Amino acid sequence: MGSSSIGFFVCGGGSSGRNGVVEQIRKIGRIVLAFIEYLGELGLLAREIGESLLKGPKRWRQFWKQVAEIGFRSQPVVILTGAFTGAVLAVQALYQFRLVGMETLAGGLVSAAMLRELGATITGLMLAGRVGSSMAAEIGTMKVTEQIDALRSMAVHPIDYLVVPRVLAMMLSVPLLIAQSVSFGIGASFLVGVPLFKVDAAIWIENVQEYSGPDDVAIALIKGMVFGLLIVLISCHQGLKASNGAVGVGRGTTSAMVFSSLAILISNFFLSMLMQWIFPAGFVKTG
Repeated sequence: MGSSSIGFFVCGGGSSGRNGVVEQIRKIGRIVLAFIEYLGELGLLAREIGESLLKGPKRWRQFWKQVAEIGFRSQPVVILTGAFTGAVLAVQALYQFRLVGMETLAGGLVSAAMLRELGATITGLMLAGRVGSSMAAEIGTMKVTEQIDALRSMAVHPIDYLVVPRVLAMMLSVPLLIAQSVSFGIGASFLVGVPLFKVDAAIWIENVQEYSGPDDVAIALIKGMVFGLLIVLISCHQGLKASNGAVGVGRGTTSAMVFSSLAILISNFFLSMLMQWIFPAGFVKTG
């Protein structure tokens, strides 16, 4: 029995184990190659967008239409999200600071957090869900119904007509939406801290000004621009590659939202490290 067991593991079990390991390596390799291919497709699309921005015609009517869709119609969800994010952050900060008698610092914490992290990130995630999925669905529907081929037959480049106006509209709308999100978040934290927790209003405002500055505003805007580019690039790519009818459009819409959100969260980590090096946190004005 001992020799047969040894023979099984050497001849059968060992071979099966090696085959399993090889198969797992192949799966990992396929995933890595698919990811590299996906990045390559995004890079090619980004190049086409750049060329179109430099040389292609400007579709101003489409641009303003997208400004209304991306910017104006996104205001309610961005304002509500920013306001309640600031309010919740203020509540948590005040409860913790109350333990050490430092409630007055909550305003500065909320202001810095909204400008450096939460304002741009929350706005980006909301736009990925609302705007990104809409872009992918609209362009994907045009792709599967051959409307994009019809544009080409009329000598209209799809990138010029469909993608570039969305890129420009996103670049205009995102900074304004971030400003709204941050402003309403800081305002909501004030309404939580002063009337509910009885923090002196003048001290609260002073700390907001003390712990926030132009560097924090620059960080919010830089992050927002990067997140906006990621959303429009990924969403338009998913729409342009849609196939297999309504099923393909649905999958592309879901993928656009998921991939955009993941790209925002992952890039936010690296941007935070870079921005901390360029604009160090923790500086407090004196005198």
